[in-house]
Amino acid sequence: MPRFMMWGFITLVVPIVSAIEVTIPLTAPLGAAPLKGNLVSLSIEQDRWDDWAGTTEPNTFFNNVLDNFIQITNTPPFVRIGADSEDHTDFSYNVEYEEDIFPPSSTITPYPEATNITVGQGFYDIISHLPNGTEVHWGLNLREYNLTAAYLETVALMNAFSSPPVLEKHITLKFIEVGNEADLYYDNEGRNSSWNVQEYVSEWEEFAYNVSITANLSKLSYTKLIGAAFAGSSHNNLSGFSPQAIFNLGILESPAGQLIETISQHHYSGSFCTGSGAALQDLMTKSYIRGNLSAFIPDIEATLANGLKYILGETNSISCHGAPNVSNTAGAALWLLDYTLYATQVGISRIHFHEGIGYKYNLIQPVTLNYSILDGFPIAPLAPHAQPAYYAAIIVAEAIGSSGTTQAVEISIDENNVSGYAFFEHGNLSRAVFINTVAYFSGAGARNSTHIDFSFTGLGYPPNNTSVKTLKIGYASDTSNLTWGGQTYETSDGRVSGPLTVDVLPVNSGVDLQETEAILVTFS
Repeated sequence: MPRFMMWGFITLVVPIVSAIEVTIPLTAPLGAAPLKGNLVSLSIEQDRWDDWAGTTEPNTFFNNVLDNFIQITNTPPFVRIGADSEDHTDFSYNVEYEEDIFPPSSTITPYPEATNITVGQGFYDIISHLPNGTEVHWGLNLREYNLTAAYLETVALMNAFSSPPVLEKHITLKFIEVGNEADLYYDNEGRNSSWNVQEYVSEWEEFAYNVSITANLSKLSYTKLIGAAFAGSSHNNLSGFSPQAIFNLGILESPAGQLIETISQHHYSGSFCTGSGAALQDLMTKSYIRGNLSAFIPDIEATLANGLKYILGETNSISCHGAPNVSNTAGAALWLLDYTLYATQVGISRIHFHEGIGYKYNLIQPVTLNYSILDGFPIAPLAPHAQPAYYAAIIVAEAIGSSGTTQAVEISIDENNVSGYAFFEHGNLSRAVFINTVAYFSGAGARNSTHIDFSFTGLGYPPNNTSVKTLKIGYASDTSNLTWGGQTYETSDGRVSGPLTVDVLPVNSGVDLQETEAILVTFS
């Protein structure tokens, strides 16, 4: 807490500067997590895919914000197209792109998912509008239990990915996902009360086998199948759905199951489905982030033990599209940064942050909005724009870089509100990220900070200097006007703008980290 000093009638609030020393290895420790440039990837609600991609021409804003990552890491984000609306999608030869039926908007859900989506071949062909080299993960309908619909969707999907425009840009279908969050089918009235994991495995094997035959998949094919795509971990899934359960039921030995290369699960750190409140400081808290992700460790370990990879195929801050003035804030950007980097430490290889038109927790809004994302009331047209969480994704990309050799470890910090991660290229220390997760709000008084001194262990020469790039945030509740290294991504075209500001300091002077702030330290 700040100290108060009084002279007569004048009260000065003096910020407290605490000091810590962190020890960083000079070379990557055994077991340091390997990081790919697409660690932060996207999951896009399928019902308005044409808005994201564009129909007659590409959505330039969306392509620009994706290309920003390519410029940093040489790798486009992985794009999943699916989620809840994948299980409400049917194919028709009489539709060019898509025709949707939406439920009414509400103050809780201003931009609801469509309850019925009918798509045509053009809906799949616009995959060609993505950046060169994009890998895609596409969801097919299992909930409606319609093999004909699954067949028609698969044919259209494979036609799109074999088309010249897609092939020329090396856009590839890496995964097909059969069904979204089947563990919730009883809850969402997709199945009756007898629905269980045994029935799921039987249905999935039937549908996935038909999909794999239609798509000509094999153990040698590039395209593989996603396993699970469940809504929660084995720790909190009372219905018995988990990777371990489907492994025990022999799914991996089935013809379709042998094509599973990656297990996906979904996670949100809270819920706004009934309109109940969520506290921004809770979301940002270091221990809360670790508790949320640690619940998945048994599932991750079981997955890795079977020689498979593990991803969060859909995740974000608060379910049902986010909580107002929480999910859309600068504080949520710091949550995303710590959440992503800690996820790598428990064996998660990629994180797909869920996005939908008008969703509160989006990294970006790719089209003009005419209704508030907070309560659904009409607003003046709001052009496509980056939201605060986008900055966190950019920081992750810069921490990883483009070498293709990056590894990361969490830095041991005995401080409840400061997180740190060290990054290594070619086995040698290159960068570190530090995050102060105390939510600083307007009216809070003095803004405290933590001074961080460095010490180094292991073989090699300690660095002499640091360059420090800072994510500047006014208040945790801010929804705009962030800067990263003095620059902004809140531009009309989604490109970075403004002069770059980097502080160059001798390593022995350490660095200062304010409340509600993140820094990237590059060692030289």
